Amino acid sequence: MLDPHGRVRPVWRQFVEYLARLSPDEIDRRCARGDQYLRDAGVFFRQYGAAGSTERPWPLAHVPVIIEEAEWTRIADGLIQRADLLEAVAADLYGQNRLVAEGHLPAELVAGSREWLRPLVGIAPRGGHFLHFVAFEIGRGPDGAWWVLGDRTQAPSGAGFALENRVATTRVHSDLFGEARIERLAGFFRSFRDALQTLSADPGARTAILTPGPLNDTHFEHAYIARYLGFTLLEGDDLTIDAGRVMVRTVAGLRPVNVLWRRLDANFADPLELAAESRIGTPGLVGAVRRGTVTLVNALGSGVLETRALLAFLPRIAPVILGEPLRLPNIATWWCGGAAERAHVRAAIDRMMIGSAFATHLPFETIETTVHGGQFRGAARMNVEAWLEAEGPRLVGQEVVTLSTTPARVDGVLAPRPMSLRVFLARTEGGWQVMPGGFARIGRTPDPSAIAMQRGGSAADVWIVSEKPVEPVSMLPRRGAVPFARATPAALPSRAADNLYWLGRYVERAEGAMRLLRALHVRVAEASDPEAPLALAVADELEAMGVDAAQNVPAGLQDILRSAISSAGNVRDRFSIDGWMALNDLARTAARMEETVAPGDDAARAMGVLLRKITGFSGLVHENMYRFTGWRFLTVGRSLERALHTVANLRALADPGAPDGALDLAVEVGDSVMTHRRRYAVSTNRETVVDLLVLDAMNPRSVLYQLTEVKQHVATLPGAEVNGQLSALSRAVLRTQSGLAVLTPEELDGFRLGEVAGEIGAISDLLSDAYMR
Repeated sequence: MLDPHGRVRPVWRQFVEYLARLSPDEIDRRCARGDQYLRDAGVFFRQYGAAGSTERPWPLAHVPVIIEEAEWTRIADGLIQRADLLEAVAADLYGQNRLVAEGHLPAELVAGSREWLRPLVGIAPRGGHFLHFVAFEIGRGPDGAWWVLGDRTQAPSGAGFALENRVATTRVHSDLFGEARIERLAGFFRSFRDALQTLSADPGARTAILTPGPLNDTHFEHAYIARYLGFTLLEGDDLTIDAGRVMVRTVAGLRPVNVLWRRLDANFADPLELAAESRIGTPGLVGAVRRGTVTLVNALGSGVLETRALLAFLPRIAPVILGEPLRLPNIATWWCGGAAERAHVRAAIDRMMIGSAFATHLPFETIETTVHGGQFRGAARMNVEAWLEAEGPRLVGQEVVTLSTTPARVDGVLAPRPMSLRVFLARTEGGWQVMPGGFARIGRTPDPSAIAMQRGGSAADVWIVSEKPVEPVSMLPRRGAVPFARATPAALPSRAADNLYWLGRYVERAEGAMRLLRALHVRVAEASDPEAPLALAVADELEAMGVDAAQNVPAGLQDILRSAISSAGNVRDRFSIDGWMALNDLARTAARMEETVAPGDDAARAMGVLLRKITGFSGLVHENMYRFTGWRFLTVGRSLERALHTVANLRALADPGAPDGALDLAVEVGDSVMTHRRRYAVSTNRETVVDLLVLDAMNPRSVLYQLTEVKQHVATLPGAEVNGQLSALSRAVLRTQSGLAVLTPEELDGFRLGEVAGEIGAISDLLSDAYMR
């Protein structure tokens, strides 16, 4: 922010003047506004430790990193040259291998890397390029010079977080952002999306993002980017190889996919030819690449370009391949496999950081296997010089990184903190395009080793300030570029259908448990006797659901809510932010109540609060979710669960041996008290209760109503009817629904209700067999 004379640099002047006009309280309010946005949007990162992984709130640094356009242009120019160099190196390592043959790269450095994949040697990528989306870690020295700290070519993460940083930071500084001539990010993503779609030569095939799954530390970003770009988010299990083509398992059968933006490490992509222990890959994927039926972004094996020791050779390789030196140097690096290089590292050991030559992370992200200034970090090891001699070819030395600082808000005041940038480049039809900004990591303390967010660092938006007004851009096509057309939604992957179906079931199961618990505690408050026959009958029903009635906010209920969140988390790309936040708010509210709610009236009121929240979530989903296949599976799940819950309650509460008041309780739990009063001129009896809760086609709480809903939804699913014949699922639904419709209340005894429950369970099994395997 300051020049060598201590004056504020021109590019920072507007921001500093703006900040000076605000009171500390106003700044606090604005920062809280940005943090609240991130919480509402569900932005998090997964932090790993000795106790496992934990979802942590996104650590936003509220002060952006500001760079003038002219300086950024020089940075971008150097990074584009470096991307071209890495593309050429990848092509050589998997092609002619001249760099090794001519002595520009040590053979042991290539062959010793687990990221150099032998099964990919000799395979030219479909489309002609190994790299389509890359990132570079760059740092700035105290003298203002920039250099590259590391290359990210495997599956670069952070672009989605850069978008969320931008939105949150805009909320904090909303009145400044619009007038500060800051380059927008949407154009970068629009160009890359269009480029990926161009790679798909088959108009019937799709473009998708391949994720390791919800347990990955950047899964939120995968779902966010998929939703932002309009791509399908897939896991390895969603794919299969059929006749050499990559196919997606969908509810409509196998559908082709020929462009995959890969977000999992290459070694895990195919257990057949790569890492056999992988459980997140797709057997045969390498074979499809070999046959040229799929484009992977980036190509399998491109992770070898991240090898830390390669930084020692790129400055020498650049003139050989490009005919010119690197415009943006990388951090000074020496591979310790040569005697001269090893001697240099030993002589300058006090200003060296030494670690694995094959590592693919930044120097300051390692702990156990790195030395700094001649001292081991972490566990004690042998003498450093002896280590160098014994394992030289496996080690690399790098000069200690001294990063320049950027302003960060610490305890209410601006303080200098070390900073590094992750900058993203995308291959488009016009060549490499650099994101005008990126993702800045800000140190927690003045120590550069505290930059990594796993170690407490924070993330800042990067503002590239233009010298001229900036045009607004969006993800929408340019006016007149293409004729308007309503796209047909893609077929739903089977895994997504499975998760949506069970999300519906878990939400309905939780609501049923809440209604039973409220009814139980109302009666406990009235009779002060939890051992009364009616209370025991309700407790038995709850126990059958895995819910302990002796607990005021039972752990079993919270387990059901966690299961619902897990199912929703597996389809984050298909689920609205409002729906996600409503579901999480419900679970947090239940958890908070666990220690504070007393039995009886207090617990009954608590269940009322949870019921209003869960019905609010259901209404939100019902009103806002697009009426396509995913919504149908969610609705079918809710309908079948509600029907099963109602039948189970009636088998217990409408039994001739049920305790007094059981029929009134059944109507109450079925949320049909007012309806019963209007429909029948008598008090509750078995016939009226069974008629209302099972056979009344106009009561949305009845079993027949739910089965009619299921029949209508199933009729629209793929394969519901083939050549004029109903599928096994369609026949089962029709048989159960019509068989129930012709019965009278007198015929629906406990045995027949049990048969209905069995038929509903069979419908669920048939649905799973037809669409979710």
